[in-house]
Amino acid sequence: MRPLEHSANGLPQRIAIATDAWMPQVNGVVRTLYTTRDILNAKGHEVLVISPDRFTNFPCPTYPEIRLALAPPGEVAHLLRDFAPDAIHIATEGPLGMTARRYCARNGVPFTTAYHTQFPEYVARRTHLPAEWFWRYIRWFHAPAERVLVATESIREELRAHGLHRLHHWSRGVDLSCFTPDAPPPPEYDGLLRPIQLYVGRVAVEKNIEAFLASEYPGTKVVVGDGPALAELRARFTDVRFLGRRSGRELAGCYAGADVFVFPSRTDTFGLVMIEALACGTPVAAFPVAGPRDIVTEDVGALCDDLDRAIAAALFCERSTCSAYGSGFSWEAATGQFLSGLSALDSEALPAT
Repeated sequence: MRPLEHSANGLPQRIAIATDAWMPQVNGVVRTLYTTRDILNAKGHEVLVISPDRFTNFPCPTYPEIRLALAPPGEVAHLLRDFAPDAIHIATEGPLGMTARRYCARNGVPFTTAYHTQFPEYVARRTHLPAEWFWRYIRWFHAPAERVLVATESIREELRAHGLHRLHHWSRGVDLSCFTPDAPPPPEYDGLLRPIQLYVGRVAVEKNIEAFLASEYPGTKVVVGDGPALAELRARFTDVRFLGRRSGRELAGCYAGADVFVFPSRTDTFGLVMIEALACGTPVAAFPVAGPRDIVTEDVGALCDDLDRAIAAALFCERSTCSAYGSGFSWEAATGQFLSGLSALDSEALPAT
């Protein structure tokens, strides 16, 4: 098992990434992969992204913004053979990830994977079936990987408990040219009752957003994002301000103008939005679960099973401390971790089918 970074004396590498999560989806996984690809390209590496837009695809039932690819195994094999990668990384456990995994496992080609989402809990919430059923799939999917890239120590412990041990740390970063405390707040914040309590992310059942919307802390709740549960929640919670999807400096202003960022998810492995909020000077309130437990300290937020209490405590944090802490998360460093976690292969030995 050769680390890629030592495979060619520091020369640029050709890296293939197979992912079911890609543009135009808007979520933390896509932003992580998109940013990682851009930084690798800027450093002279060449990256092939094998994503659903390359194939016939259809909307995921109950979640149409996610596209599921119908990728013939032979087409994926030819893409890899023609590209001749120095390393193959499989980012997701969906249909495309499965096709790439099958190709690598069948032909003895080394590959790495990543664990981006608490997949068993995510699917369990949508199907109402036991999470352990889906953990069997996760163990099977990731077991042949040379390394599984994970973002936090809590997730490493959980994967170890489920029998996966070849784990490699891959953190996340913040675009510090965009997410800053001086980002101008949106005009929709004018006149809102303080404190403004903000949620950013997919508006979907697995994000546990109802726990935030049903909380009773006084002030104004604001939701930025889109998703399959948006229409239902907008109809039920008429006092909540739903601003829709925002990006770039507009999104930064939503963070910077809020008094507290509320992260109700119990299924994320990291929570990229939390460090973006912190970089903008906004403290975080969340549940004491994997992700928040690894990121949020008592100086920059509060964790509690009672979300109202977490919000109240987070409001006492110094915003300057939050922004300084958030600015410590570097995409450059995270991309270096990704690169060092890859496993080198002999591209000339890749079969075409």
